[in-house]
Amino acid sequence: MELDSLYQEVILEHYKRPLHKSLKANPTIQVQHINTSCGDEITLNLHTDGKTVQDISWDGIGCSISQASTSVVSDLVRGKSIDETLAIIDAFQSMIQSKGADTGNEEVLGDGVAFSGVSKFPARVKCALLGWMATKDAISQSMTK
Repeated sequence: MELDSLYQEVILEHYKRPLHKSLKANPTIQVQHINTSCGDEITLNLHTDGKTVQDISWDGIGCSISQASTSVVSDLVRGKSIDETLAIIDAFQSMIQSKGADTGNEEVLGDGVAFSGVSKFPARVKCALLGWMATKDAISQSMTK
């Protein structure tokens, strides 16, 4: 199986069976992000003790890329320290904005590397970043709360 096909399967699997897609009550902070270029929406609930991402839950509507990407980040950063989470988000953002030059590190990004091909399609970059930027925003807001 070709790598691109495998990556497409990972994205479709996260889209069809999204992880943590059900808003859990009493979050530390809730954020909503909208991709104004296409209308994709994510509402994300972050549960943190200020040091660790204890839980993330989300709900949203949009294309397969935005929904699958949010599923990936919600699963990837659970239980990670805030610093580690921010480093993971930065690595994903760097990969997705590289226009194909950065294929990502699977040890850091897990299933997130499946979105490396999206970086070649500028119109879809915002879709892939939606859940990741919502997570980063939620962390930022929770730290100033």
